[in-house]
Amino acid sequence: MKKSRNSLNTRLIVMTSLLSVVMACVLMFSTYQIALKELTHILDAQMQFLASRATTLKLKSTHSQLNLNPNQDQEELFIDIWAYDDVDALNKNQLLVPKVKTAGFYQHDTDTGTWYTYVLPSQDNQVQISQHQSVREVLALELAGSMVLPFLLIMPLVMLVIVYIIKRSLKPFDVLKTELAQRDSNELTHVTDEQYPIELLPAIHEINYLFDRISKTQQEQKQFVADAAHELRTPITALNLQTKILLRDFPNNLALINLSKGLARIQHLVSQLLSLAKQDTSLHALEQPKRFILNDVALSCVEQLMNLAMEKDIDLGFVRNEEIKIQSFEPTVHSIIYNLIDNAIKYTPVSGVINISVYPHNNRCTVCIEDSGPGIPKEQYEEVLKRFYRVHHHLEVGSGLGLSIVQKAIQRVGGDFEFTRSEELGGLKVLVTMPLQLKHSEVKILQ
Repeated sequence: MKKSRNSLNTRLIVMTSLLSVVMACVLMFSTYQIALKELTHILDAQMQFLASRATTLKLKSTHSQLNLNPNQDQEELFIDIWAYDDVDALNKNQLLVPKVKTAGFYQHDTDTGTWYTYVLPSQDNQVQISQHQSVREVLALELAGSMVLPFLLIMPLVMLVIVYIIKRSLKPFDVLKTELAQRDSNELTHVTDEQYPIELLPAIHEINYLFDRISKTQQEQKQFVADAAHELRTPITALNLQTKILLRDFPNNLALINLSKGLARIQHLVSQLLSLAKQDTSLHALEQPKRFILNDVALSCVEQLMNLAMEKDIDLGFVRNEEIKIQSFEPTVHSIIYNLIDNAIKYTPVSGVINISVYPHNNRCTVCIEDSGPGIPKEQYEEVLKRFYRVHHHLEVGSGLGLSIVQKAIQRVGGDFEFTRSEELGGLKVLVTMPLQLKHSEVKILQ
């Protein structure tokens, strides 16, 4: 069973709220105890004063009217003066305390509860000032309530301030999460720690250290691919040349024909791996964008691939060729157009057609390549961009890296591309759009 997780923000708010409630209870209890103590001191002095005044004024025997109904409130103070010889009054009045020798405070229980009495004896009679204990408790509770009430009233506002402070204090966590979430999968630059509190610095340093290790590992892997492909290129080219010489002497040898096809496949794969390694590594770091004519690059790609097109009797040419001068990375643009035309030639059947268009559109330049091949199903447009993924692998020898190389190259020049179906030829139509001039900020990011 998956354990539920509470956010740190929620946990702090809940714990702070509980602490505030506990503090309110502690404050109420302590305030009540202090109020009860102070009231006891004040009321004791009042009872002593009333008893001494009654003695000074030489009041005659008097008895208070006690209400024996416990559901009704009692008077705060009951004054009783009874003569020692009035035994009947002592038996009838529950408040009266039997004769005592010394003045002082006494507690005694009656049917109506516990009473607190100050007794001042004289020669012939005894003066008593009585008060029910609950009176003092109620007064203390009212006083404590009046003192705690402002705290209770202001508590919601205090809680809102506390919630705001907690959210404000934890905001750097959200900022760090957002910064990491918005990063590209290939962006491994350090997270700057100037805007984060000291508590987050150890985590940020560990994240940066992890980025360094991942970047180093990736560079080592990509450099290994580039080195391996480069080392394989020369011997494979030599083998391919030797095979062609043998095929010239033995043109009908099936084994040599299959060997030649296999070497061609390997040579193509090595070439694609070199291109991919160049896109992945930092080999472009020193290259700067320059001005060139896009049409010349497209024409150069057509001339390089014309022999392949002629072998399949493919009609390869321009249907729209408007001269466009752009400022970008010329080798990268060449790689884009070359790979797209190469793919089109591979999957276009014999005697097919490939049309190329170069034209400006909305302050950008567009290169359109469409063919009369089988095309790509719409649901596989995203899949074909993955490395080594091939749709029509049974139709032509290939490595499945061409479109991945194109995607990397287009990202580098700040362009976009999309796949659609050619309405004119029925095959695949690829639209590549690029800016006419790369901005300095774009160059820095893309490198």
